[in-house]
Amino acid sequence: MFRHILADRRVLILLFIINLLGTIYGFYWYKYQLAITPAKFLIFVPDSPTASLFFTIFLLFFIFGRNVPYIEALALITLFKYGVWAVVMNLLSLYIDGSLSPQGYMLIISHALMAVEGLLYVRFYKVKLKHLVVASIWTLHNDVIDYVYGMMPIYNSLTEYMDHIGYFTFWLSITSIFIAYQLTIKRQHQL
Repeated sequence: MFRHILADRRVLILLFIINLLGTIYGFYWYKYQLAITPAKFLIFVPDSPTASLFFTIFLLFFIFGRNVPYIEALALITLFKYGVWAVVMNLLSLYIDGSLSPQGYMLIISHALMAVEGLLYVRFYKVKLKHLVVASIWTLHNDVIDYVYGMMPIYNSLTEYMDHIGYFTFWLSITSIFIAYQLTIKRQHQL
């Protein structure tokens, strides 16, 4: 029953529209940081909107009955990773600052939903090990760009904690890759 709801064309179109608008807003949210980012790093800076873009592309193809396994692997890993990451960073900002803007609360809710939606659609992905390897390299490479080259998202009140956040982010990447492996490759071998 639940599988049929997730695969219903109306649900897919609605999710596509929501994710497309969220992706556009996400890139807009990064506009100030993108304006000061060297061109060679531009693709790696808007983490959450890029994750949402991967899922939006998956939805577009899935609406037409097609699969795009590399995009599916990227969506699965990055939606979970950046969904959880943004929730944690906004909660950390709330803890450090003592308050959070309405936009901060909206980001918590929207990013929590991002993490969940990537997992909900795992039963429809056609991910194989080679797809997961490429998505894992992308994800870990992005961590290096963010925390070695200093291109991580700007949260002013969290700046002094960047080393700790980088360490947390690395292990969140590993956890996201492990979850993706468990839900795709290992699950396929158990069937």
